[in-house]
Amino acid sequence: MKKLCLIFPFFFLFNVAFAQTKEAFVPNYEESKVPIFTLPDPLQTFEGRPIRSAKAWEAEGRPELLDFFTQQVYGAVPEQLEITSRKLIEQSNDALGGKAHRKQVKLTFEQNGRRLDCHILMYLPKGTQPATVFLGYNFYGNHTVTTDTMVHIPEAWSRNNAAFGVEDHKLTAQSRGVRVNRWPIEKIINAGFGLATVYYGEIDPDRDNFSDGIHPFFYKDGQEQPTENEWGAISAWAWGLSRVMDYLEEDQDVDSGQVIVMGHSRLGKTALWAGATDQRFAAVISNNSGCGGAALSKRQYGETVSRINDQFPHWFCKNFHAYSKNEAALTADQHELIALVAPRPVYVASAVDDQWADPKGEFLSAYHAGPVYDLYGKNGIPTAEMPGLDAPIHNTVAYHIRTGGHDVKAYDWEQYIEWAKAQLKDR
Repeated sequence: MKKLCLIFPFFFLFNVAFAQTKEAFVPNYEESKVPIFTLPDPLQTFEGRPIRSAKAWEAEGRPELLDFFTQQVYGAVPEQLEITSRKLIEQSNDALGGKAHRKQVKLTFEQNGRRLDCHILMYLPKGTQPATVFLGYNFYGNHTVTTDTMVHIPEAWSRNNAAFGVEDHKLTAQSRGVRVNRWPIEKIINAGFGLATVYYGEIDPDRDNFSDGIHPFFYKDGQEQPTENEWGAISAWAWGLSRVMDYLEEDQDVDSGQVIVMGHSRLGKTALWAGATDQRFAAVISNNSGCGGAALSKRQYGETVSRINDQFPHWFCKNFHAYSKNEAALTADQHELIALVAPRPVYVASAVDDQWADPKGEFLSAYHAGPVYDLYGKNGIPTAEMPGLDAPIHNTVAYHIRTGGHDVKAYDWEQYIEWAKAQLKDR
């Protein structure tokens, strides 16, 4: 009987703890449970000084916010590293049935006895050079965005995916063309745009392991991972996009002043950070980027800071973990990340069934970035009321919420192409 008395409290406490843990991992999808919070004003410095002009924004507001996101969220790049070599490894003037020029370029980085290669796959419209280009990472290799058998298959580590034939973290020809639905290359070419894409795993493998990819290139003696304020994976991927931009500035077939950086999901977070840190990008597109991307962190809706840091501890810098279950302590929120893109055009897109990414939070971020765009005489989102499904707002700050879930659809690309034509024609 004494044993039962001792055992019962143990099981009771265990069950209570399990229930509390289980409850903590249930995402909030109810607006009534969104906490009351005060959204930081992008037109006010951390010390409360008002910002009333674009000049003041660039002198005070922008540097302060950029430093906060660098030090507390995404992490600082430790040093500069230039491209060691660039090599055209394959090209064809008869791609897509003669509509496009295909190029594959290998960029190589070398430092401290290490070497890293990444491959840019480009499709450019014939007769439209230099071309305006969409630049974005892909998730499973350049060969997945097309059925073209000439496209290089990366040798870098990949997340396993049985549906794509990816086992033992190795990409193979079995996955060729599996993501053509997300990359309507012919539609892009027909509209007069080019596409440049890179496998993100070549820059930094998407795993909780800082021993490969670009990070170790900058380690000091005895260092095995980034310090508290140094770059996580998202910052490393953004760094990679900037190095691709370095190459595009040299490519005579590309209008380097008209490069649109685009990303989906975690790579949508990356596109926003790349656009914030590198003002050479002419425009930025965030597709279903959610927490740590376009969605307001303080809403604590869907994926939260705590959940994203627990599941993907390598994405952000270590300092960001201090805000897990502590979003109220954030001095800035994601609408100010979007504001860092100003005055350049930015497009935030959501999907109605992708509640994990908090569509309303994404919309409100785009809306509340508006005051900074106003300083430049640019049009933001005109009202705090979300638009209807498939009813896009194509201003300098653009937004749509479409039917469907977490994906990149033909509808999304149709909007991006139409919007880009209007926004970049006068640049």
